[in-house]
Amino acid sequence: MDYKNKTIWITGASSGIGEAFAKKFFKEGAKLILSSRRKEELERVKEDLGADESNCFILPLDLADSDSLQRKAKEALAAFGKIDVLVNNGGISQRSLFAETDMKTIRRLMEVNFFGSAELTRAVLPSMMEQKSGHIIVISSVAGKFGTKFRSGYAASKHALQGLFDCIRQEMYEYNVGVTMVCPGPIKTNITQNSLTADGTNFGKMGDLHKSAMDADEMVTRIWSDLKKQKEEIYVSSPKEKLALLVKRISPRLLNIILKNSKVT
Repeated sequence: MDYKNKTIWITGASSGIGEAFAKKFFKEGAKLILSSRRKEELERVKEDLGADESNCFILPLDLADSDSLQRKAKEALAAFGKIDVLVNNGGISQRSLFAETDMKTIRRLMEVNFFGSAELTRAVLPSMMEQKSGHIIVISSVAGKFGTKFRSGYAASKHALQGLFDCIRQEMYEYNVGVTMVCPGPIKTNITQNSLTADGTNFGKMGDLHKSAMDADEMVTRIWSDLKKQKEEIYVSSPKEKLALLVKRISPRLLNIILKNSKVT
């Protein structure tokens, strides 16, 4: 896909992976719609890009506020007249034992990570179906393929995304709308600091796995060629995580034994 003059809507665009996507798409001549809860950070990203109103529209939103998302989608579609690519990137993680975790925390994880992406996609798809083109990109996780300790709600939301978008992909073939699931391992962003603990408060520190991980710009660069080809699933992870994905297919019991003794924070 040639992104010049294409309209790209990115959620979670105020930092991390979302900001890295914004830089990469903008460099290729795309028009951007940038969304997250933090308007001031979205404005910073726009300024850092050197963008203006002709090629960048700031659209603050809260993925947990499902009642507002259809309206936000209408604003996004009106900004440049169409949406060619939707990047469902916004999300939050978790660091808590399931037995100690409030259900309101689990519900927030599902609301932001799953229902937010589902609702925005549902709002954008009809326009893509009408124009007979489009690309839905979903930033999932290797946690959407297997679970570890302290990630119950997060992994559940990512497994749910996998099932939903596998179905949407099948439904969209005849409309020439592609669906790509991106499944990264740990990436050096603020995701662990912002992770929810049992009572819903922030974890507040970077996990050891993320300290030595690749940064968001490197991640986006690594997947860029496959993304432009609209590859259906893209994995960007360490050799250990790639091995874990393989072992999961061959022997789930063996993977559980390995994970039982692994450090996952």
